[in-house]
Amino acid sequence: MLMSDVDEFDAFYAATSWRVLGQLWTMTGSRAEAEDAVAEAYARAWQRWRQVRDCDSPEAWVRRTASRIAISAWRKAVNRLRAHHRATPEQDLAGLGPDHVALVHALRQISADQRRAIVLHHLVGLSVAEVAEETGAPVGTVKARLLRGRRALAGWLDDMPGPDGGSTETTTGKEYGNG
Repeated sequence: MLMSDVDEFDAFYAATSWRVLGQLWTMTGSRAEAEDAVAEAYARAWQRWRQVRDCDSPEAWVRRTASRIAISAWRKAVNRLRAHHRATPEQDLAGLGPDHVALVHALRQISADQRRAIVLHHLVGLSVAEVAEETGAPVGTVKARLLRGRRALAGWLDDMPGPDGGSTETTTGKEYGNG
């Protein structure tokens, strides 16, 4: 690798790593799993930097690779992950506001495909077509996942008790684009 490759990759990493980590953390619900997947994805990007940098979106390449790594880890260690999530759910959410905690909790209740579509579309800001390309699913499937995922989230968020003990339906639903 040339020195310019090193500088270019370092700048790319500095500009994108926190964003990709946040996106994967939201998708997986576990900061530790997200950190592992993102670190491995950037290591793979570095190994193939000359090809990755020529992609339409190197950041999407890293995010897609990190997602695949996370999925592989889930397949290999489903029981370990479930035990980890049961034992320390608040640990990943320490210091976050109640609305964020409610959203992450609700996201954990829906399917991984719906969660991924919602995170990529609503939190990352990708268009439906871009989500379809990144996930390898048809546009219609992505639209269905978004619709079903939003409906499921609305149910979970509407059922969450508010600070006064009442339903959060009037604020939370609007806050997350459901009202």
